[in-house]
Amino acid sequence: MIKENLFLCMGSACHQMGVYEVLPKLLALLGEYELEDKIELKGSFCLETCSYGIVMKFQDLHFINISPQNVEAKFIAEILPAIQKSLSEVGRVRS
Repeated sequence: MIKENLFLCMGSACHQMGVYEVLPKLLALLGEYELEDKIELKGSFCLETCSYGIVMKFQDLHFINISPQNVEAKFIAEILPAIQKSLSEVGRVRS
């Protein structure tokens, strides 16, 4: 199975905002929702939205204003639904 990529900006601005505190929380969330076999978390150089806090990208969607304090809430409210939608669409295509 080919994994979908979930990119986490690791640029200097995101580094200053706490991306290295966000990273282990994201890995734990991917495990908690059993997505390790479907999603590959990858570091990315600057995603060019530095003024919007820590940024993540999934397909053509950008998720902004992520912080160590809100990463779980943002994941559940925004990122997880996008992942689930994509995975269900892939399932329909392959069925």
